[in-house]
Amino acid sequence: MSVRFRVLTEADVKAVLTMDELIDAMASALKSFSAREVEQPVRSIISVDGNRAFFGTMPAFARADSGGALGAKLVTVFEANHAKGLPSHLASILLMDPQTGALKALLDGRYITEARTAAVSAVSSRLLARKAARSLAIIGSGVQAKSHLEALSRVHTLKQVTVWSPNRAHRERFVDEARSAAASAHTAAPTIGCVDHAGEAVIGADVIALVTSSPAPVIESGWVKPGAHVISVGACRPNQREMDPELTARATFFVDSRDAALVESGDLVMGISEGRFGPDHIAGELGQALTGAVPGRTSDTEITIFKSLGMAVEDVTAADLAYRRAREKNLGKEFEL
Repeated sequence: MSVRFRVLTEADVKAVLTMDELIDAMASALKSFSAREVEQPVRSIISVDGNRAFFGTMPAFARADSGGALGAKLVTVFEANHAKGLPSHLASILLMDPQTGALKALLDGRYITEARTAAVSAVSSRLLARKAARSLAIIGSGVQAKSHLEALSRVHTLKQVTVWSPNRAHRERFVDEARSAAASAHTAAPTIGCVDHAGEAVIGADVIALVTSSPAPVIESGWVKPGAHVISVGACRPNQREMDPELTARATFFVDSRDAALVESGDLVMGISEGRFGPDHIAGELGQALTGAVPGRTSDTEITIFKSLGMAVEDVTAADLAYRRAREKNLGKEFEL
C-alpha cells in the first residue's frame, strides 16, 4: 500500500502562516509542553565541523488533547554558508500521522524556524514585558531581526525601534527595508533607526531582542534599565553566552525548557559553573508562567529575561498548522512513497 504525502515549499508555508495565528499557536504549544502533554527529548546535536557547523534532530509528539501532532525537525547550522549566499540555518520538517505513523508531509523548515522563534519571543514579551512597553532595541540585523520586529509589533504598540549590529551596511539596509515595509503596509509604524554602538540601542529600551550569532556577550548589565524585558535568542551552546553574566544573575530568568536550558544555554551553564547562581535561578518555563503555575513579572522595576533555545514541539505545531491551512487552500504537491 502506497503512502501519499504533501510537500510544502518555503513559499507555500509563507502563504499560509500568519504571525498572529502563529503567536497563539506557540502560546498553546508552550502551555502543553509545561503541562507535560508533550513527548519531547532534549535535541540531539552532532558537530560537523568543530564548533563551526552542527546538525540537530528534534522529534516531538503532542498528544491528542494537545492537537495530536507528531513529527521531527532536521536542522543544520553552518555559519560559513553566508559566504556562499546560503542561510546559516537550514531545516526540513517531517510530519507523521499520529494514528498510523505514516508520513503525511514534508515541509521546508527554514521559514518555520524563523517565524516560530519570533512568535515565541512575542509570547514572552506579551507576558513578561511591562504593559506600557513602547521602545524596542534589536541587537542583530539578520532574518531573526526582521521576524522579531514583525512579531513584537503584534504585541506592543511600539513608538521607537533602534537597531545595532557589527556591520554598518547590514544594519542600515535592515532599517531601510523595515521602513519600506511599513510604508507599503500603510500602517502607523514606529520610528526606526540604527546606531553605532550597542549601548546606544539598549539604554532606555523597554524590550531588548538579542538575535545574534555571537559566542560572547553583546550587552552589558549596566545598559539595561530597571523594568526591561530581555529576549535572548542566540548563544544556544553551553560554551556560548550572549548576555553579561551580571545581567543574567540580577534578572528573573525564564526559559522554554528547563531540561534543555540546563545543558544548552551557556548563559545559564557557565553562570552555574562560575558559582554565580544555581539551577534554581530559573524562575520557570514560559509555559508555566502562561498557566499561572509560576509568577511572571512581579513589579515594574524587575528585569526579566526569556532565554529562547527553541523546541521541537514549536516546530511540529507550526508545521501542523501550516499543513492544515495548506490543505484548506490546496497548496503544495502530493507524492506517493
